Amino acid sequence: MRRRCENGVIWLTAAFFVMFIIIAAHYFTICFEQKYSSSAAERSEFTISAGESQGTIYDRNMQPLNNTGHVWKAVAVPRALDRETTARYAIDAKDFEEKFDKGDPFIFRCRSDTPESDGLTVFRLPERYSGRGTANHVLGYVSGDEGVSGVEYAYDRLLRGSDGENSVTYSIDGFGRVLIGDGKKVRRSSADESGVVTTIDSEIQSICERCGSNIGRGAIVVADISSGDILSMASFPDYSPNCLDTALNDERCPLIDRCLYSYGVGSIFKLVTACEAIDEGDGGYKYDCRGRIDVDGQNFNCHKLAGHGIQTMSRAMTNSCNTYFISLSRELDAAAFRETAYRLGFGKENYLCSGIIGSAGVLPTDRELKVPAELANFSFGQGKLTATPLQITQLCCAIANDGEMPALRIIRGLTIDGKSVAGEKFLQSSRAMDIRTAGLLRQMMISAVRDNPESKARSEIVAAGAKTSTAQTGRLDKKGEELCHAWITGFFPADKPRYAVTVLVEDGGYGNDSAAPVFRAIAENITRHFPEK
Repeated sequence: MRRRCENGVIWLTAAFFVMFIIIAAHYFTICFEQKYSSSAAERSEFTISAGESQGTIYDRNMQPLNNTGHVWKAVAVPRALDRETTARYAIDAKDFEEKFDKGDPFIFRCRSDTPESDGLTVFRLPERYSGRGTANHVLGYVSGDEGVSGVEYAYDRLLRGSDGENSVTYSIDGFGRVLIGDGKKVRRSSADESGVVTTIDSEIQSICERCGSNIGRGAIVVADISSGDILSMASFPDYSPNCLDTALNDERCPLIDRCLYSYGVGSIFKLVTACEAIDEGDGGYKYDCRGRIDVDGQNFNCHKLAGHGIQTMSRAMTNSCNTYFISLSRELDAAAFRETAYRLGFGKENYLCSGIIGSAGVLPTDRELKVPAELANFSFGQGKLTATPLQITQLCCAIANDGEMPALRIIRGLTIDGKSVAGEKFLQSSRAMDIRTAGLLRQMMISAVRDNPESKARSEIVAAGAKTSTAQTGRLDKKGEELCHAWITGFFPADKPRYAVTVLVEDGGYGNDSAAPVFRAIAENITRHFPEK
């Protein structure tokens, strides 16, 4: 009996112990499930960016010069999508499938017709540089996330502001799972509508790049003669912002903007010599060119060794007679002559914006011009004198614009909507020469084209005035012949000048052979295709 009681106590104790274990296990299960449910109920947010939109650089007519192409990107949540159906819209199917199989939200390049859903958000993003592009030296380029040159550099902060993000924000539970059907916040940036408005005319820029495509190294500048707006600024060779490594390894140095660099000027400077002579009352000066002239014991040759004979100023300009202008310079006040050159923009920088500044070049000092040989060289654009295509264009503007010389500009202002211009830069100009003087020089330039049967600037489509140069460099080619830069600057139409055009061909030889045909092609194309401009 006693043993039975003991066994009963043992079984009863065991029963209570089992019941305790069961109750405790149930209690802990309930606690764990409550904790699990609490964690799952906790929500936070997860944001995935599809890319940044950057401000646009526009031409004068509000046509984008960059951001011209677009790409489509989609933000995908795999567990909310059908793999095969969505894969049809992927540009890179293999990349899409690898990302999809990982199960996490991801981004992929997609087609423009990709449909959106709760688990798929599609963005149309501007492509900074696409295709060949135009005005690349003006626009500049970006490295990393910073502008390095051109307008990209000058307006870096404005073009890459803080509101360019394109993104999707999802709600997620405590375990990081995207909550589909709980809504999503989509941010689509319009930052690419804002930006910088330039004076470049993209159509004229394209004409210049096409007409100058055979220029190995050189530059073309086209400006509105009354406003000073630069309509085209093309440097050769060109480069692609998407292929900077190629440009850096190119021995022709395509990253250099040759519109901003100074070169020996040559005979174009005879226009300045003539300007000073007319102002001093020597516009009627005559000289008998015999092919060379002695200057303080040093001989200077004319390009026509047999001589041009009796030359008036207009005839000497047409014939580009060196000895005439050397002789003429002896009659001038050297200090006043230099001051006239300075007033016409020589020796001064052309500041267009912080990323685009034309060199001041070299303007000989008063002391240097007291040396007879230096003054002789100066009179026909040789010696120490150097200038940029911008400065030569500005000189041409002054002559074609009745002596009023506009300050060149390449920035019109800013825009916030891609439609209107705010903060437009004020036009500036200065009286560079007398109206009568400008008129006489203009007629000389017209005669240099019209009355010269050998002029390759002459066109049957549009009349123009121009002056060529063959600027000596002092360097020799492999044959031992001196290399010369070929220049031309001119305006058209001749009767009512609107455009000033300067063409430089480095080591191009004679201006009439290398630069004049390019000038003529530009004038004809603008006149033919844009008669309303």
